[in-house]
Order: sequence, then structure tokens, then C-alpha cells
Amino acid sequence: MSTAENIDNSVAPLIEHLIELRSRLIKSLLAFIVGMIICFAVWNPIFDFLTHPLCTALEAGGQNCGLIFIALEEGFMVAIQMSLLGGLCLSFPFISYQLWRFIAPGLYRSEKGSFLPFLVASPFMFLLGAACAYYVITPLAFTFFLGFQQPGTLTEGPETATQAAGLLFQGSANAYLNLTVKFIVAFGLCFQLPVLLTLMGKAGLVSAAGLRSTRKYAVVGILTVAAIATPPDVVSQVILFSIIYGLYEISIQLVARMERLRLIELRRNGLVGEDEDMYGNTLNPTDVDKKL
Repeated sequence: MSTAENIDNSVAPLIEHLIELRSRLIKSLLAFIVGMIICFAVWNPIFDFLTHPLCTALEAGGQNCGLIFIALEEGFMVAIQMSLLGGLCLSFPFISYQLWRFIAPGLYRSEKGSFLPFLVASPFMFLLGAACAYYVITPLAFTFFLGFQQPGTLTEGPETATQAAGLLFQGSANAYLNLTVKFIVAFGLCFQLPVLLTLMGKAGLVSAAGLRSTRKYAVVGILTVAAIATPPDVVSQVILFSIIYGLYEISIQLVARMERLRLIELRRNGLVGEDEDMYGNTLNPTDVDKKL
């Protein structure tokens, strides 16, 4: 076969993959648009759901719950923002399915069995993190922020009266939604840590021993993330730090378990000896578990 024929044969599958990728992307985009249209028709309940933590904090202080428009078009932009967020949530399962259908044909059966649990666990952990942000962190954060309000006072003297300015919350709807969505997305991404580290362990990029040895650096990094992703009150920062560090320790155990299973498989196939770890290093049989 000539060189030109070899090039033609290699180009044809590439074109087929690109055509399939375009088809998957178009289907995903259409699903997102449909979800966006549905959510635009019911954006008020979505807005009520996202503002519930704020309303609860305001009612606890004896205030009415309400947000204002700073710009004339802000109400419409809030509806669009709700539609985008809701459309992404509604279409995400279908988009994930299209992603799986695109990459699955290129995987071996064993690889499919290994990758599919991560694909399922990722949205579950994101929803768990988002729920933690919505039900735990945002009520604490809004109570902290609203604590800086102060009523105006009028001091009457013998000849003059002095009035001190009050500090009252009159929030912008757009600014409030940006803050709330930031919390939800930040916590959802932080909860991806076990999925990410376990997947990297599966690929051999990290090890349980390496994760244990970098605990002190992980603590510094987690503290930094907690300071950035949460308001400046200590309670919410401590909660986020405790959650992420707990997820880090869980990740170590998951990677260690994966390494133990891989070592058993390698020994069963005769690729490593009984006195070796999965990297081929000679160990005493009693030290294998310590190494993992």
C-alpha cells in the first residue's frame, strides 16, 4: 500500500470522529437550549428557591425579604441567569450521556468499567457540595453579613438634634445571585476532590503514600481555598476546611484501596513477586501494607 493510501485511511477515521463529535455537541446544545427555555418559563420558583436562605435570615431579624433592581434591565438579566443555571442542571444528564457515548467506543471493556463509576460519582459529589453550600454555608454567611446592619438614631440636645445614619440592607438581585451561585459552584467543585484524586490514582499519577507525605501542603492549600470561597467569618471557613480535609483523607483511603486491588491483580498475573510492591520494589511481606 502506498503512502498516499495510508494517509487517506488515517484521515477517514479522523473525519468520522469529528463528524460524530459535532453531532454530539449539537445534541448537547439543543438539550441545553430546551432546558433553558423550560426554566425561563418557571424562573420565579427558581429565584424563590435561591433566595430562601436570605429570606430566612431577614425574617429572623424582623425584616421583610426583598431585593431591588439597580439597573432597568436587571430583572430581565436575573431571569436569563436563572434560565442558564436551570438549563445547565436539566441538560447535564443528557450532556453526560452524550460524552459517554462519544468516548466509550474507544475504551476497552475493563476501562469502561473503571471510568463509568467516576462519571456517575462526579455529578453526585457536585450536588452534595451544592447542597452543603445551600443548606449550611449560605445561612451562616448571610446571618454574618446582615449582622453589620444598624438602625439610624436621633439624639436630641437642648438646642439641636443630631441624627446618625443607619446601615440597612437593600440588596441588588443580580449581586445576590452572583454571590449565591459562587458559593454553590465553589462547594460543588471542592467536593470533586475525591473523584479527581481517585481517578489520578487509577491512572498512576498519584499514590496514597505521596498524598500522605503532602498532608501539610494540602492543609495550607485547603485553608487558602476556604478563605477565598467563603465569607470572612471564621465559622464558615472552619466548616469548609473540615469538609475538604475530610474529603482529602477519604481520597487517600480510596487511592490506597485501589492500589491494594491493583497489587493483588499484578501478583495474580505474575507481573510482580509476592515480596514486591506494584512498582517492582522489593519489600518484606509485612511491609507491603505499610507501603500502600
